[in-house]
Amino acid sequence: MGAGGRMSSPSSIKKSDSDHLKRVPSTKPPFTLGELKKAIPPHCFHRSVLRSFSYVVYDLTLASIFYYIATTYFQNLPNLLFYPAWALYWAAQGCVLTGVWVLAHECGHHAFSDYQWLDDTVGLILHSFLMVPYFSWKYSHRRHHSNTGSLERDEVFVPKKKSALKWYSPYLNNPLGRVLTLTITLVLGWPLYLAFNVSGRPYDRFACHYDPYGPIYTDRERLQIFISDAGLLAVSYGLYRLVLAKGLAWVVCVYGVPLLIVNGFLVLITYLQHTHPALPHYDSSEWDWLRGALATVDRDYGILNKVFHNITDTHVAHHLVSTMPHYHAMEATKAIKPILGEYYHFDGTPFVKAMWREAKECIYVEPDEGEKTKGVFWYNNKF
Repeated sequence: MGAGGRMSSPSSIKKSDSDHLKRVPSTKPPFTLGELKKAIPPHCFHRSVLRSFSYVVYDLTLASIFYYIATTYFQNLPNLLFYPAWALYWAAQGCVLTGVWVLAHECGHHAFSDYQWLDDTVGLILHSFLMVPYFSWKYSHRRHHSNTGSLERDEVFVPKKKSALKWYSPYLNNPLGRVLTLTITLVLGWPLYLAFNVSGRPYDRFACHYDPYGPIYTDRERLQIFISDAGLLAVSYGLYRLVLAKGLAWVVCVYGVPLLIVNGFLVLITYLQHTHPALPHYDSSEWDWLRGALATVDRDYGILNKVFHNITDTHVAHHLVSTMPHYHAMEATKAIKPILGEYYHFDGTPFVKAMWREAKECIYVEPDEGEKTKGVFWYNNKF
């Protein structure tokens, strides 16, 4: 299922724990984006309104069923089953709503339909219900795709050079420090990024996704940032009314905890897509769009690959053609892998193990000693 049965080229198959360190080539590839697109079957670029909406209906139906079961039957359960049932609901609902988040992400890439207004309408509604400022994220995320792998201009999970690390970084490079760092990242990483641009690229002044006049946005984008904020205010007011009617505990259990799980998965998925010992990063002397787009990795989340609409195991293809709908991404990945060769990277390490490994090994980036090319940076963890 998902990526479970996929194989990489012989030179990049992971046969041992040390093989994941085999680096993706950082030289300019011998193929072009046009050649990759020609290898993809033409129908993969087709966006079907009906098919795209079918995934929205399916996910929202599942979420509604989980909500109905939790709010109707859990109150009658004995204490021995009451708390495990809520834990199961939180996990299941969080995963399904992560899938809804991904569908709104499709809208932001104009991969949902051929109609921009429809994509933006659906994306605004779905993301607002998940407390995401749709247009604000859409524009910063678009710049991430335009500058992937660039140390100066990428927008998210931009690695630091060793010289830029905080003084306390070496003291967190141990199991307890990693637990603390990962917990904060998964629980608070998404709201901190939206509100304070934590882990984002540096700007010359304070950057915030809720600020229409912030440095992230251009003048022509500012009106839509106001619309995103209005969507969040509307949902926040609805939640306030729910708290008055049902109580804070009810809202936290039914909506709040699943939302935390959505946020955690969003951060984890993005982190693992762009953080790997085998992936290069580039400064302005070496970066170009194609090499940057290839500086990402497909992962295997087991059955969650399907729940998350394959955003996890087709991310390389997504960065190459972001307007392609998710339901064609697996076929497109299979089509381009022979051309990509060693430039395609897949790591089938279980995602929890991979998260711990990357938190241990990917602390900062620096060029290799003795290399003539000083604009290519690799992850390191040595202090």
